[in-house]
Amino acid sequence: QVELVESGGGSVQSGGSLKLSCVASGTTRNACMGWFRQAPQKSRESLAVIDHEGVISYADSVRGRFTVSRDNAKNSLYLEMNNLRPDDTAMYYCAAATVAPMMCLLTVPMYGYWGQGTQVTVSS
Repeated sequence: QVELVESGGGSVQSGGSLKLSCVASGTTRNACMGWFRQAPQKSRESLAVIDHEGVISYADSVRGRFTVSRDNAKNSLYLEMNNLRPDDTAMYYCAAATVAPMMCLLTVPMYGYWGQGTQVTVSS
């Protein structure tokens, strides 16, 4: 069983930066982990995933602005977000999936463990 707790959300102005953190209880050393978001009235969107070897995939909407990283020793996942825009406003979720590295994909249904989310609000 894995429990995930996100932190680091908040309110920033357009062009600002935030760094989200996710701490897992239970080992996620070999898990695929990722960041996702959901805005009101919209479906959950994949942002970035990283396998246990550090191989990363980004969604086009955040590539070049967001950076995902993980620290397996700390069971932690991070998302550094730069040049934030109002359309980045959403609840941000950390998730984990116990799949082989080749299956570490930007596919929401794959992920069986989810945190409660942290709100990010970007004002213009």
